[in-house]
Amino acid sequence: MMASKNQVISATQFSWNQNQVASKWSQWGDRLAATVQKWHLLPLMMGFLLGRALILDEISPFIVPYFMVMFFLKRDSLFISTIALLGGAFTHSVPLGLESLLSIVIAYMACRVAGKFRRKDFSRLPIIVLVSLFVSHLLFDVVTGQVTTYNLVMIGVEGVLSFVLTLIFIQSLSIIHLSKPYEPLKNEEIVCLVILLASLMTGTVDWTIRGVSMEHVLSRYLLLLFAFAGGGTIGAAVGVVTGLILSLANVNALQQINLLAFAGLLAGLLREGGKVGVSTGLLIGASILAIYGGAEDMLYVSLVESSLAILLFVLTPAVIWKKIARFIPGTPENLQSHQDYMRRIRDVTAGKIRKFSDLFTQLSRSFAQTAATSELKEKQIDDFISRVTGFSCQRCWKKEQCWERETKSTYDSMKTLAETVYEFGTLQGQAVPRDWERKCVKSDKMIELMEQEYERNHAYDQLKKQVLESRMLVADQLSGVSRVMSDFAKEIQREGLELSLQEKQVSHALEGLGLSVRRVDIHSLDEGNVDIEISQPTCYGRDECAKIVAPMLSEILGENIVVKDRQCEAFKDGHCKMCLTSARTYEIEIGVAGAAKDGKLLSGDSFKTMDLGNGRMALAISDGMGNGERAFMESQSALEILQQLLKAGIDEKLSIKTVNSVLALRSTEEMFATVDLALIDLKSAHTRFVKIGSTPSFIKRGTDVITVTANNLPAGILEEIEVDVVSRTLKPGDLLVMMSDGIYEAPRHIENRQMWMKRIISELATNDPQEVADLLLERVIRQHSGNIVDDMTVLVARVDRFVPQWSAIHVKGMDRIERPRVVS
Repeated sequence: MMASKNQVISATQFSWNQNQVASKWSQWGDRLAATVQKWHLLPLMMGFLLGRALILDEISPFIVPYFMVMFFLKRDSLFISTIALLGGAFTHSVPLGLESLLSIVIAYMACRVAGKFRRKDFSRLPIIVLVSLFVSHLLFDVVTGQVTTYNLVMIGVEGVLSFVLTLIFIQSLSIIHLSKPYEPLKNEEIVCLVILLASLMTGTVDWTIRGVSMEHVLSRYLLLLFAFAGGGTIGAAVGVVTGLILSLANVNALQQINLLAFAGLLAGLLREGGKVGVSTGLLIGASILAIYGGAEDMLYVSLVESSLAILLFVLTPAVIWKKIARFIPGTPENLQSHQDYMRRIRDVTAGKIRKFSDLFTQLSRSFAQTAATSELKEKQIDDFISRVTGFSCQRCWKKEQCWERETKSTYDSMKTLAETVYEFGTLQGQAVPRDWERKCVKSDKMIELMEQEYERNHAYDQLKKQVLESRMLVADQLSGVSRVMSDFAKEIQREGLELSLQEKQVSHALEGLGLSVRRVDIHSLDEGNVDIEISQPTCYGRDECAKIVAPMLSEILGENIVVKDRQCEAFKDGHCKMCLTSARTYEIEIGVAGAAKDGKLLSGDSFKTMDLGNGRMALAISDGMGNGERAFMESQSALEILQQLLKAGIDEKLSIKTVNSVLALRSTEEMFATVDLALIDLKSAHTRFVKIGSTPSFIKRGTDVITVTANNLPAGILEEIEVDVVSRTLKPGDLLVMMSDGIYEAPRHIENRQMWMKRIISELATNDPQEVADLLLERVIRQHSGNIVDDMTVLVARVDRFVPQWSAIHVKGMDRIERPRVVS
């Protein structure tokens, strides 16, 4: 059925009106908050109510603790708070006001005496409050002549209550005035906050309008707020604490403990019904206990009080109860607040990392900047001529003729000679212009000086070249680090995606199959890079993770999912944890065989198979110079450095250059190592080969054998090398054969080793990587009558298309999970 145009317009207008109302409420709330803060209305109201509050109708333990905590916590509102405290006390009775004034004066003097304490050092504050209150009340009783045993006991009781209330106010007032909006409150902090709010309500005792008690209305309103924000547990706890405090202030209100606790529990349990459900829970709870009291007029008054509380609750803007819910652990608002905070932290962290990335990029450009080659050579020739003539022409008697009357011809001749020296390195055996020999009376000396100057310049140029090459390497390394940091910043921001909806979908799908799931955590849903953690009760070896969970996820995600890791009974209560990830399009099976020269234990060859993440795998062989322990250390060190660089995200060319620089610079002795590297993309089987002084690799495809070669010197010989990358795309069933020179160059009597090796590989009947490696090693050793003439290593990898062990499981009624879209 299609919606009419008027229906669409009205729905749009309704949505716009809702947004407009919400915006106006938000603006009104911001203006109200600014007004409250500007005029200190919150400390004013709290001070007035606490000044009126009494316990047992005769002691006021709230005034001094509130004054002292505000003195140390928020001194800019201290004057307003003091006026409000005294105003509340004097409105109750003059003696209470005078006693409160004396207590505040003595407490202020105690604070001045204890001025060495830091502003927010609360460690000794309860003791100061206890002593100040005891001294002030005792002095007041002495002045008024009311020193009795009963009064002394009541002073002691009030002092103990003030001591406890000081500790409570430190917690609760810190929440109000120094709130940390992204940290959930502890249970103790919630109780302290409720005690403070209930203490404020005791200041409204005896406030009645036509028989309706304001303290009952406000207490039930407070109950509704916390029950709606935190649920049944919080509602019941708030009801008990509020009822207890109110009953201490008014003994006749003792039944309020039962009423508020029961009503708070019911209201919280009906929280899912929204404000209507919470209000219904309060009405039911209050009515039941009112009926239990047995008086009809009591039921009527209770309903009126509950109705007024509900009216206040309905009129309360959502921003207020949402702010309360943000502090209560376990609530959706608290979770959202924490996620917002973590997202901001991620954004800030990513921003700082991106700034470092930009810094490294700029540094890389600075190192890479060089002068133009033509301008540099022209200036070099001019400097060369200037230095040579400085030694030869300055004292020559023909200087005036050569450099004043025939300047251009002399300069052109000198430039020709200089270019000849720079091209051949010497003028010996080179044709010197006859005009020059006739013109220059010191021709032989001039040629000798040119050759000497060239030698000095050549040495200097070599040094400059090395410095320039080092600068270019540093520039490449800085650029590589910049790229890694930039990618890392993007990855940090991608981790902040909200995937709770997808987690619920996975959980419901598993429960639909009869599995009990404790928790589902989705770290990534990127296609080809899925990362999910699931915990569930142990299956007692039935392998449910591989047989049920992974196939079900394969169906609802639309790609093959496999179990990457499992921890059976990882938790003490018998629950297991499994990690599931995307299966690769291709998988690699490895076979390796090797032998040390002369049958020794330690070979100078090293090999590594490296999982680089993101569906990439690296195979590498390194052959250190010579044999034995030193060669092994060189080759092993080269591969270790290479592995760390590749896993850090540095591209293969820069990684190889860095390894070369490390080997070339870390020792003055001659040492080098070959590196044979193959990087395989398991999603497409596209392979990049980097060969530094290594032998060819071979790809066996059926009966055909393809050679992969590259001409580069071994790492460590030159400080700067050019790295050639050769690309090939492998196919399912292909065998990739990599070997060290001990295998490739072993048959020394054979002229064309490459053709011989291709023939040997093509004749192999097996397709098993380990068997191929063993057969090649055996064939080469037999070629030398059982002698192992060099360190030998052969690494064979077979590429196969991934086939899941279990087929996908279709869950009836479960649609495909929608992946989050990321705009980079």
